Amino acid sequence: MTATTLDPRTALVVVDLQKGIVGLPTVHPADGVVERAAELAAAFRAKELPVVLVRVTGRAPGRTEEPVRGGGRPAADWADFAPELGQTDSDIVVTKHTFGAFHATDLDLQLRRRGVTQVVVVGIATSKGVEATARAAHEHGYHVTIATDAVTDMDQGVHDNSTGKIFPALGETDTTEAILKLLG
Repeated sequence: MTATTLDPRTALVVVDLQKGIVGLPTVHPADGVVERAAELAAAFRAKELPVVLVRVTGRAPGRTEEPVRGGGRPAADWADFAPELGQTDSDIVVTKHTFGAFHATDLDLQLRRRGVTQVVVVGIATSKGVEATARAAHEHGYHVTIATDAVTDMDQGVHDNSTGKIFPALGETDTTEAILKLLG
């Protein structure tokens, strides 16, 4: 669990920290995840590094055994980002319809245009949106770092599997504090 370095053009990718998701029951308090993501976002903005805010609307086609949470129509502000993130006009906003932030979006193009070679990924849910985004970032050739105290899930077992087994195979993992120190 050690992040060794951050590339000069590293982007922060904040996955699904939106009003409709941060209120769901999670194994670690979502407000702490949002707080640490907001700290990272402020630090990245201060260094003039890209901050990507990812939100999910709808879902991918195909049958699943998992029922749709909540049923019915989501609240009007369901996809609004948590206000603590302090969204700015310079942030890159990505709207996705699948778990990962790369599939069927312009995220890769946005990052490459800015010369990004590494991503730090945070958000909810560890085993879905965060893991799918980290996997795709790795597959696209980015260096990947996960702030493990800035992710959480609805299930402890899958959270532990992602943070303990999957993420170390995709890149480096560390705490928000350690990543902020690397950022300088």
